[in-house]
Amino acid sequence: MLNFTYNYKIKPTKQQIEVIEHNLSVCKSVWNYALAERKLWYNSRSCPINSCSITSEYIVPPFEYPNYHIQSSNLTKAKKTYPFLKSGNAQAMQQTLRKLDRAFNEMKSQGKGFPRFKKKMKSFNLVSNKIEVEGNQIRMPLLKQVRFVKSREIPEGFQIKQVQVIKKASGYYVNLALELDVDVPTPPPHGHAVGLDVGIKSMLATSDGLTVERPQFLDRVLRKIKLLQRKLRNKKKGSGKYLKLQKRIAKLHEKVANKRKDYHFKLAHRLCADTGMIFVEDINFTAWSKGMFSKQSLDLGLGQFITTLEYICSQTDTYFAKVDKDYTSQLCPNCGVHTGKKDLSQRLHVCPECGYQQDRDVAAAEVV
Repeated sequence: MLNFTYNYKIKPTKQQIEVIEHNLSVCKSVWNYALAERKLWYNSRSCPINSCSITSEYIVPPFEYPNYHIQSSNLTKAKKTYPFLKSGNAQAMQQTLRKLDRAFNEMKSQGKGFPRFKKKMKSFNLVSNKIEVEGNQIRMPLLKQVRFVKSREIPEGFQIKQVQVIKKASGYYVNLALELDVDVPTPPPHGHAVGLDVGIKSMLATSDGLTVERPQFLDRVLRKIKLLQRKLRNKKKGSGKYLKLQKRIAKLHEKVANKRKDYHFKLAHRLCADTGMIFVEDINFTAWSKGMFSKQSLDLGLGQFITTLEYICSQTDTYFAKVDKDYTSQLCPNCGVHTGKKDLSQRLHVCPECGYQQDRDVAAAEVV
């Protein structure tokens, strides 16, 4: 099965904007209530069976764990009582519950954080087989027909299975989930191999000797963002000028994110050109983002880049694999001798056994 996701900007009418905003509000209420119900179940069972908390304890009637199926059934019943829920789109609310259930499953299986309550809902999903593109308009549930900017053509043979409506600072967008029923084999190891070593001072270094300096996406607009945030602090919260400044700040952050994403795709295509195999270190970038260089690490978006690179490799018939990150900077790529741990200030690899000299990051990439 071949799956793509195409992003387009839409141009909804005033009535369609009201429908989008209302459904975002309904989905936010569904998410927060369902999350509160699950948190109540967890907290009511956090006390050991032989002891109680000194400060406080949850005393609630016993009830079954509120999984997706139970919450979906309760939502159907609640819609008969509450007109606010009845006014929302049923598919959007059901997909919101599915998204919450997926977040809890990933929390257990992948060790991710506990889902949070949402102050604002930014997107909702609609699943249907009747989503069609006609010229510069999309036919879809809820919004019926909406104009969009057709930045690229949809490939022939692909079927639109799902649409995600997204609200951003610069407007409204849709993600079209495209599907084609074909078998896509995994690229086998072949051709020229390249190892990548990622870092903070330089974004990455390759075993071929290429070093990519750290692109400063956020630093270029950070002064302007700080100035606007200082002005925002002096405005009355919720006023017209407050909301206007808030939108300007959000647009700057969105611009930085778009530049970062565009750079990642271009760099990934550049690395995959004339390359048969790419090997990267298996690093926990979440832990990186909590260290001393958290701002620089988040600005680089290395986790997003590795995900993008893996996707581009699958599209360009390039073999992709992750390897163990341990000791890649302590081994000599020429003779394999363990040279010991290096200080961060030591940027040159010099092997005491064979005398091999190389840039520290390039040598680590050769080991990878």
